[in-house]
Amino acid sequence: MMTTETATMSANAQDGFLNETDEFAFLLEEVPRVLRKAFDESIAQFGLSRTQWRTLAYLIKTEGMTQTELAACLELERATIGLTIDHLEKLDFVERRAAESDRRVWRIFLRPKAIDIIPELRKEADAVYKKMFKGISSANIAIIRTALEKMVGNLRVLNPSDPEI
Repeated sequence: MMTTETATMSANAQDGFLNETDEFAFLLEEVPRVLRKAFDESIAQFGLSRTQWRTLAYLIKTEGMTQTELAACLELERATIGLTIDHLEKLDFVERRAAESDRRVWRIFLRPKAIDIIPELRKEADAVYKKMFKGISSANIAIIRTALEKMVGNLRVLNPSDPEI
């Protein structure tokens, strides 16, 4: 039960607690959340999640990555990337091959089925991005990009031992 004193303290705590900077930071967090949802809906027709799509994207760029390398790129735990690769194997999109230098290490390669759908995945990604950037000029996108890169750089100064921040 809330007393008058508690309600007054709560109201006082609310006054000025959230400011425009908080609201902007919340908006920055909202963009990737909504983008993830839109992307997941767009690629569901392929039986893929965004994480699986991102895994394929990294493999398109650098085929033969190890599970550990993929986990680092995707900022996932090794067990999670293992499950992701399991699913992609079941879909016949990737295959694991033992590394020649160390049979305990698995390298991941694209299968023809994945290579065949790459153009369709590219179209879906481009359609989502087109919706996201609708009404925003190229000049404004460049400004936003520069500002976001600066923010990331500023945050890296806070934790220089973590290159991912």
